[in-house]
Amino acid sequence: MNGATLHKTAAEYAEELPGAELEHPFGPDWEVFKVRGKVFMLMTEVPGRPVVILKSDPDEARALRDENRHISPGYHMNKKHWITVEGGDTVDESLVRELVTESYRLVVARLPKAAQPVDPHSYGARVEAAR
Repeated sequence: MNGATLHKTAAEYAEELPGAELEHPFGPDWEVFKVRGKVFMLMTEVPGRPVVILKSDPDEARALRDENRHISPGYHMNKKHWITVEGGDTVDESLVRELVTESYRLVVARLPKAAQPVDPHSYGARVEAAR
């Protein structure tokens, strides 16, 4: 998947998530997706390379970085809890959807129960079951 396709795929999927909103708080070069005011995905270009920055469980983030050369620590974010995904031959639509869903679920789980647009423990289970 190339960088432009990575951005398009991630954005289209993020826009489908319940309660997701797109903002540009850092200017037009940054697309920031939030749920109930909390960031779950950022998109920008890092020296000409389109990237998607997502929240991730620390153990999962480490495993993803070890297994995939197109995944690195979160750009301008906490390196333990965020990952940066670049386009590349090891990044496909399924992986992007899975990572966006997981980032969204992690953020929703930290919201007060009354503010959660979905149950973070079961939402997206069909995505994981399909892999």
